[in-house]
Amino acid sequence: MNQFESVDIGLLRKYSAPGPRYTSYPTAPSFTPSFGAPEYRKAIEESNRADGNSPISLYFHFPYCDTLCYFCGCTMLVTHSREQIREYNQYLMREVSMIAPLISKNRKVVQLHWGGGTPSYLSPDEIKEVGTFIHDHFNYDKDIEAGVEIDPRGLTYDHMKALREIGFNRISMGVQDFDIRVQEAVNRIQPESITRDAVDWSRDLGFHSINLDLIYGLPYQTLASFEKTVNTVINIAPDRIAVFNYAHVPWLKPHQKMIHGEDLPETDLKLEIFKMTTEMLLNAGYWSVGMDHFAKQTDELAIAQRNGTLYRNFQGYSTKAGCDLYGFGMSAIGHFKETYQQNVKNVREYYEVLKKDTLATHVGYRMTADDHIRKEVIMRIMCDMELKKSEIEKRFGIDFDGYFKESFPKLETFVEDGLVTLHPDKIVVNGMGRLVIRNIAMCFDAYLDQMIKEKPIFSKTV
Repeated sequence: MNQFESVDIGLLRKYSAPGPRYTSYPTAPSFTPSFGAPEYRKAIEESNRADGNSPISLYFHFPYCDTLCYFCGCTMLVTHSREQIREYNQYLMREVSMIAPLISKNRKVVQLHWGGGTPSYLSPDEIKEVGTFIHDHFNYDKDIEAGVEIDPRGLTYDHMKALREIGFNRISMGVQDFDIRVQEAVNRIQPESITRDAVDWSRDLGFHSINLDLIYGLPYQTLASFEKTVNTVINIAPDRIAVFNYAHVPWLKPHQKMIHGEDLPETDLKLEIFKMTTEMLLNAGYWSVGMDHFAKQTDELAIAQRNGTLYRNFQGYSTKAGCDLYGFGMSAIGHFKETYQQNVKNVREYYEVLKKDTLATHVGYRMTADDHIRKEVIMRIMCDMELKKSEIEKRFGIDFDGYFKESFPKLETFVEDGLVTLHPDKIVVNGMGRLVIRNIAMCFDAYLDQMIKEKPIFSKTV
């Protein structure tokens, strides 16, 4: 598994095309309203019968934020009402009290994640109230991987202390860009000093892992300005760094109309910024995990990738493979071995459903045999950067080359560019192929061509 020293911008330009992030397969556009609350309840029962002693993962969605970041693509709501936040917390806990009794107490929670929105927008007391309630309803493993997304703006030491007290050991926060002109253009003023405070508090309190998010392609970014941001981040030395491509999709996210298209960097400049950022992080000793993610070589993600134990789910790359994921809160997505399920996306509808003592599932999906095969292929390629055909053949009872005869012609361009090598028994991703790993995985997606024909729903891969 080889890393690389430099980035070929011509290849980035060639493969910059819309595509899924493959936090699931099939991807969320395949979910259907025919899978609702009754089907979710049945799926929980099936899961407990089949895997009554296996570990589980929990995700909780907290949608509220103090201000609107114009680049945001998340399911979020802006409020300054503490009463609205407390109301949401009560319904979230109500959902927990409905679902937790359906889950075997023998199933330990090995992964926990709070996302948003802004989970740290809760007050320290609210964090402790909700966190304690959740803890009381589930059986936490002593080695739980517990991550939370925070916003340094408005954050205090007491917030971080409260998060640590209820068991969180990992944090993730957005930086995006330290340049003030960029921050003003996207309505997110976040001085370097408060970011450093949050990191220092996290280290002081014993959080095991710190992740910082950057976004390239924002208004007014230049090579020189973003180089300063990257140098600052390298100096802060987080354990993990995510470098996301800004997806300007105002037809899907109307608030992005506040960002003027003429202020965005041209495509070539955007790719030059990504090239520079990638090379700087590699030179600083970070390991390219794949796609947008970098980690210190001593970090669990980098180690898991080298050991072939890395996994992907709706929280991104993870070391906790194969756990059934239960999602709580508006828009939250869960996944069991056979099914996906997503809650309603409207907060008031979420409340009304729970008032009726009904599970909040809005859409979902039951996987086919073909889905399982393709999911495993895509998972292994995105996580391991290689795929052993014999393992897929043995697990699913297929002839790999025959089953995927339509995929191999799609791989030829990657082979010609040196990004993929085809061996008799394995497919290997080479060098900077990991930067376009989404494109490579797309060769095995049975639904993608039809989805792209129907409407533009995916961000560009780079």
